[in-house]
Amino acid sequence: MQIVLHAGAHYTDEGKLLRSLSQDEALLARHGIALPRPSSYRRQLRDTLSNMANEVLATDHKGALLSGMIGTSTPERLVMSNDNFFGVPRRVIRNNTFFPNATDRLCGLSKLFYGEEVEIFLSIRNPATFVPALVRAAPRHSVEEITDNCDPMLLRWSELILRMREAVLHIPITVWCNEDTPLIWEEVLREMAGLDPNTPMSGGMDLLHDIMTEEGSTRLTKFMADNPGVTEIQKRRIYAAFLDKFAIEDEIEEELDLPGWTSDMVEDMSDAYDEDVFHIGRIPGVTLLHP
Repeated sequence: MQIVLHAGAHYTDEGKLLRSLSQDEALLARHGIALPRPSSYRRQLRDTLSNMANEVLATDHKGALLSGMIGTSTPERLVMSNDNFFGVPRRVIRNNTFFPNATDRLCGLSKLFYGEEVEIFLSIRNPATFVPALVRAAPRHSVEEITDNCDPMLLRWSELILRMREAVLHIPITVWCNEDTPLIWEEVLREMAGLDPNTPMSGGMDLLHDIMTEEGSTRLTKFMADNPGVTEIQKRRIYAAFLDKFAIEDEIEEELDLPGWTSDMVEDMSDAYDEDVFHIGRIPGVTLLHP
């Protein structure tokens, strides 16, 4: 069985991936793809990995967990999503790194599903917007507590992904940038489901509709219906053109108001992020989805 886990990061998805995929449950079922309810595995997966900490084999644990998710069915591919898998938001940053517990969790997952094909999917986000999002989400905690007094200029997603690759070389990782997601959402959905590159997905434009005016959404839907068969490259050009004209500014702009952060600092962080993404795309075993 192929076991697929979308592991966040926080504030890049917020349940949208599962909602979009669930629109095509019939299509997924025909291809042997299971989309279990999050309530059937999120807490259970965490507890199982904790109970397995000192065990060598995980056969009984695996069977019990799978039974709770899919009963007696035997899908070819099972898709899960849990943005807390590597850690809760207030523990995301420690020692100037993202998700310090990621490798332990990933090794546990590999042990649990020994004999199955495991894949990890991860959406990353510019630290210049990701760090403020973490801070805004925890108003009862200080900036220092949330960020572990980090130097934001040192944060690199590639460091996390290299750690993950070194820990479990046999697990492929698919990565994409949150900033690109509206343009490549349909591709992300297909890759998660393991479907053919030309398979249309009902929720492929969901994120575009979230950040466009009602007029823009209506026009885009009609335009795509009137122009079937456009290529993926053409789609992205069309999406970009519609966003340029109909995007809701409040939905695509973010306030960066952390104390001590200057516009020059944010620009430097963004430049470092662009370089980091380029580096990620060159890591063996990693697939980078981009427009």
